[in-house]
Amino acid sequence: MPLTPEESQIYESVPDTRTSAGASRTPQAPRTANPLPGPRPAPRPAPPRTDSKGPSTPGRPGGPRPGAPSGQPGAKTPSSPGTAQIQLVAASDATAVEIADETVDKLLDEGRAPGEILLLTTGALHPWAEHELSFGEDAYWRQLAVAEDVFCAHASSVSRTSQRPVVLLAVNGGTDTEAAAALPAALEKATDKLIVCGDPERLRALL
Repeated sequence: MPLTPEESQIYESVPDTRTSAGASRTPQAPRTANPLPGPRPAPRPAPPRTDSKGPSTPGRPGGPRPGAPSGQPGAKTPSSPGTAQIQLVAASDATAVEIADETVDKLLDEGRAPGEILLLTTGALHPWAEHELSFGEDAYWRQLAVAEDVFCAHASSVSRTSQRPVVLLAVNGGTDTEAAAALPAALEKATDKLIVCGDPERLRALL
């Protein structure tokens, strides 16, 4: 079968071993192996998260996590308020906020998005709330609407907050009457789970 021009060109480009066996070749300088690369430098640490107010806000519960989701998630939650599960976490008035922060960390490690969590206090404000309120109430409450981070508020202003899948109530002070009123109000804001951090005996009496 006649060869096509392309096949003929490919055939002619291959040298004849019978005629090239004795052909002299120009000696080439021996190749030298590239030196082994040295140790790679350690990765540079990621810069701290910044926002319009500068570096990461001090006192913010649940610091940023690589790859963690943000904003409102698409997780399925009960459709009506008041059906959330209630969980009690033992803490004193002095440690309730600290225990609540640790609980937030666990929730984020389990895959909860920061925007799913609302943290309420019955006594002193959470340090993050105090810091954010120093920039004005408008900027403070705007972060609740954006729903990108854990939001902290006082239980007395729970009516201004919106529903979130997880609500933490840190019983860090206040009277029994105030704490008793905060419990059903916090439960109404939780669509999935209400976590109450406080003295177990006092909480059982209030519940």
